Amino acid sequence: MQIQASRLEPSGLHAGAPRTTIDGVASVFAIVSQEMELAEQRLHQQLQSAIPAVAEIGEYLALSGGKRFRPLLTCLGAGASGFEGEIGDLACIGELIHLGSLLHDDVVDDGQERRGKPTAQRVYGNPAVILTGDFCVAKGLSLAAEHGGHTAVSKLAWTVSAMSEGEVTQLLNRGNLDLDVQSYMDIVHKKSATLIAWCAAAGAWAVNDSDAAEALYTYGLSVGTAFQITDDVLDYTGEKTMTGKRRGQDLAERKMTLPLLIAMERDPSIRERLLQGNPSPERIPALLERVHACGATDAALQEARDLVNTGLQALDTLPTSEHRDALESLAHHLVDRIA
Repeated sequence: MQIQASRLEPSGLHAGAPRTTIDGVASVFAIVSQEMELAEQRLHQQLQSAIPAVAEIGEYLALSGGKRFRPLLTCLGAGASGFEGEIGDLACIGELIHLGSLLHDDVVDDGQERRGKPTAQRVYGNPAVILTGDFCVAKGLSLAAEHGGHTAVSKLAWTVSAMSEGEVTQLLNRGNLDLDVQSYMDIVHKKSATLIAWCAAAGAWAVNDSDAAEALYTYGLSVGTAFQITDDVLDYTGEKTMTGKRRGQDLAERKMTLPLLIAMERDPSIRERLLQGNPSPERIPALLERVHACGATDAALQEARDLVNTGLQALDTLPTSEHRDALESLAHHLVDRIA
């Protein structure tokens, strides 16, 4: 079993350095800065294990950066629903589940780089990384049972199942140029948006406010889907995406995302070219330009904006507060960041 590696130098809030955040929303983070710092501390505590390799693999990914979008949503959603008390354990649950899914994803996809570093599976090997991913998910479920209550842990168990179904569906449709937009949206809904929705509603479930939980969950589903669509558009619009991928990487792998699905419908010649196989690196710039030229990226962004508006409408049922205002600002930024 391959589990040999040098431990990374400490970084992040627990080591006194600033955690990577979502650019342009410093004021949103400031509202819950203490809660976020506590969530970061709890995250690293939960990653500790009597088995040194498990702790090292978990920390390898956790210390490599990340926007901490999911703990932020939990802290803001809890504040908007009247949650009082220590939020750290509840707020780190989404990040634990997310870390576990990333470890699994990189094994499934044979990923080579994440957050600017070699993926954990390249450093430690597949078996140990898969089992550490399981460890992270189990830790998250345990914390949800302890701090979120029955509804929260039941919803989280369903969410983990949905994420697995979304991953399998995406895997089975890799390179499937006949995938339709609705199928893509179903994958995004399960694979990404359900966990974001859970994070937004967790605090409301913890205080047994079902109405607030419903509003925040709807917000999270809509904004989570918009977040993924925007990340997919970023593959076509910049030198490097916010997830660290090179521009055009999804296109090079014929990954079916909303911009490409729209582009193939509007310009059938793009689909004909991709039917020949993965495009060579020198062909990527011309294909990217054709995707832009047919308006596919603009159309995908408009879909993301429409979803954000749906999410914001759901928040109208919550009392006015700085936390609700912050959720609104964050939702707008998730799409505006691409401008």
